[in-house]
Amino acid sequence: MEPRISIITLGVADLERSIRFYRDGLGLPMRAGSVGIAFFETKGTWLALYPREALAEDANQSPAGSGFNGFTLAHNLRSKEEVDALLAQAASAGAQIVKPAQDTDWGGYSGYFKDPDGFLWEIAWNPYFSIE
Repeated sequence: MEPRISIITLGVADLERSIRFYRDGLGLPMRAGSVGIAFFETKGTWLALYPREALAEDANQSPAGSGFNGFTLAHNLRSKEEVDALLAQAASAGAQIVKPAQDTDWGGYSGYFKDPDGFLWEIAWNPYFSIE
């Protein structure tokens, strides 16, 4: 797997309110042309790994909890074949495939896996734009 995270997707309660917050409030540039989802282009994304208990303590939260946390991590690739290969690699490394790769209703190809801590990763190919 190449060392990058393409997209962190937040599950928001009110899409229009959240668009106003990130676009108008924080000034993030929004990529035009999407319906039902908003993409904001940034210069890069980093991933940090930190013990769950320590992170919860830092945020003054309980470390207990499981299931869907309201966000996914996405890794975009250049082809369907790369998506299939990475999902196979993840499964070989111990990930649980929760949605096998398939053609999507938005014209791309994607599948999902859970890492050992239960974090969801979407592995995707989007023919309409690339994320480097």
